[in-house]
Amino acid sequence: MTAPVAFCDVDETLIRVKSMFRFLEFYLARRGEPAATYERLMAGFRADAAGGVPRQEINRAYYRLYAGEDARRLAAAGRDWFAAECERGGFWVSATRRALAGHVAAGEPVVLVSGSFSACLDPVADAVGATWAVGTRPVVRRGTLTGEVLVPVIGATKGRVAHHAATVRGADLAACTAYGDHASDLDLLTAVGHPVVVGTDPVLDSHAGRLGWRRLPNDHAPAPASAPAPTPAPAPLETV
Repeated sequence: MTAPVAFCDVDETLIRVKSMFRFLEFYLARRGEPAATYERLMAGFRADAAGGVPRQEINRAYYRLYAGEDARRLAAAGRDWFAAECERGGFWVSATRRALAGHVAAGEPVVLVSGSFSACLDPVADAVGATWAVGTRPVVRRGTLTGEVLVPVIGATKGRVAHHAATVRGADLAACTAYGDHASDLDLLTAVGHPVVVGTDPVLDSHAGRLGWRRLPNDHAPAPASAPAPTPAPAPLETV
């Protein structure tokens, strides 16, 4: 019988930070941008969220910041960002990481599902022994990001990823597990037979209470603040 799959959201489910934004802060500092650049961009994202702009559109806007950037340089920066986060400490949601280690030890494939992208997800996936990391995929032409993406992996798309991955693996979704921390993970959680709520999101808490879903703590103390990247490159980031 094919082993069941363990699906896992990443930001604030497996790690205690929002990877896209922490990476952006790191990358801008590495490119020699002042801290005010990051603060201005974040203020714009927050205003969009407060104004009701859909998460999918905010996700697309984020990736437009990387138009013209070299994909290999972003991947290398992602590895350096991950190393810096781990060195700082407080990066992982410990209960979720232990749970995934249990799935790996049992021979069950782990699939990370996130609106983040490979620069952030690949080192996280390697660290936890994940089989796949499925994230938002920037369009790359001749090694350079165009600023557009294929499909933001948010909301209902996460549920579709679970269905597709289970089909490819030949796994029964009723035997699979999924971990999520936010209402936007609901489609992922309801796709499997063993949903696990990480943290205390009120929407997920309501489902967990009514349906008997398992719960895990999400390490309530805030993760340490990001620090500037130590090695700036000479050119500024043209798109910001």
